[in-house]
Amino acid sequence: MCWAGRIMLGTFSILLGLVHAAAACEFGPFPYRGTGIVCRMTKPAALLLNQEIAQVIQAAFRNAKFPNVTGERSMRLLGRVAYALSDIQVNDLSIERSEVELKEEDGAIHISIRNVTALFKGTLSYGYTGAWFLQLFHSVDFEIESSIDLQLNINLMCQKDRVAPDASDCYLTFHKLTLHLQGDKQPGWLKQLFTDFISFTLKLVLKREVCKEINAVAQMLTNFVIDLAANFVRDQDIVVDISLASDPVIKARYIESHHKGTVLYKNSSSVLSDSVFSPSLLTESRMLYFWLSEHSFSSLAAAAFLDGQLVLNLRGEKLQELFEMEDTEVQRKAVQRIFQGTSYNDSVAKVWSLTQPQISFQPEGTVVRSSVAVEVSILLAGEEPLVALYMEKEITVTIQATYAEKKLILQPVDSSVEIKVFKCTADPSGEDPSIQSFLQNMILVAGIPEVTSSIGSALTSLMNSKRLDLFDIINPEIITRKGYVIVQLDFGFPNHLLLNFLEKSL
Repeated sequence: MCWAGRIMLGTFSILLGLVHAAAACEFGPFPYRGTGIVCRMTKPAALLLNQEIAQVIQAAFRNAKFPNVTGERSMRLLGRVAYALSDIQVNDLSIERSEVELKEEDGAIHISIRNVTALFKGTLSYGYTGAWFLQLFHSVDFEIESSIDLQLNINLMCQKDRVAPDASDCYLTFHKLTLHLQGDKQPGWLKQLFTDFISFTLKLVLKREVCKEINAVAQMLTNFVIDLAANFVRDQDIVVDISLASDPVIKARYIESHHKGTVLYKNSSSVLSDSVFSPSLLTESRMLYFWLSEHSFSSLAAAAFLDGQLVLNLRGEKLQELFEMEDTEVQRKAVQRIFQGTSYNDSVAKVWSLTQPQISFQPEGTVVRSSVAVEVSILLAGEEPLVALYMEKEITVTIQATYAEKKLILQPVDSSVEIKVFKCTADPSGEDPSIQSFLQNMILVAGIPEVTSSIGSALTSLMNSKRLDLFDIINPEIITRKGYVIVQLDFGFPNHLLLNFLEKSL
């Protein structure tokens, strides 16, 4: 459960890129069996993201490199007239509105950008040519007022095991294309002469260059979000494989992608061949859904154990809170005997997992089973640490996870402890009822909540270091079922993330 937020941004980011797709991927006859993570983005989420598409379109127009437009035409009385439009630039760009539709029958995302108004500026050179030579000897500045509709039809495909939307189906419709020379807004013979036969050529050039630039900007964004996703699901030597397990799906109400979700650790990887995923397990009432398999979480826990990350050290105030959970005479005497009068600042408690934790998802929560060791050491100046307490115990705890105020909260709701090994200088026989009762109560009431809280805080810091806190996550729900967990939420997209990237890249 505690890895849900971390996987969330990675899988979500995979759906944000737009890149020209090449060869499709090949999957077996039963691709769902290898599905460890599923991301479903519904129509409301697509509408929200569509607001950001306008920024991409604007960047594409502004960054387009327009070639010189040249042409020649025979005119009565004047002979052959040659012209060239050079130094074409875009100014005063605005977009009236943008619309998106999910077309199940076409398997495509249709994006309509309405009334893109832009002012193109540049230089017009023209002259007259005889039969054997060309002379261009006039040059004037020009402005072109335009009003354009843009239609993008995006097909989701698989390329190199990644979601690769194909945005090459791009159309521009011109409602207005008006040429002004040297700022003169009144039609004159020169403007009338050039407007008609320049317009057709210019439309072709604008369409070609703008659509090409949209794909170029989209490809940069794709590389950006895929790199962001890959970094998000990586922690040193632990990597979650988010490559596709089957082709992406477009329905009228949602877009869905299926990912392997296996865990790579150093030279080993987990294998998933019995996934219980079915599209019917997810609904369409929220903006974003993530389905995560029990296998993926268990593999993450195994990798974290092998990597030595399941270790917690407590000292000072944290150690005091742990051992002074209640203010009773029995508690004070037990603590005095265990720590031998030493200050909490001169002591340290180490908690670590002896075996790989076993994780299972159940309707009541995430059930974690593990063998855990606890060691309390007294730090004596100039001497070796004195082990005042050592325990090994089998713990089973049921945890419910929530995400609120940009924090992952892990709350134990049921737990049991069985002590297997017990060594204590204050109770060498292990039969002192006051110490035994105190320690058992301390573990259940304070120890397990403290460990889960520390893990939640550590994972929150890790996720925020991967930029999860940039997203406005609204009313998230984490729902466990037998064998899987569903994370469902609404969100606000951090538009400054794309803007900052575009400003740095273009």
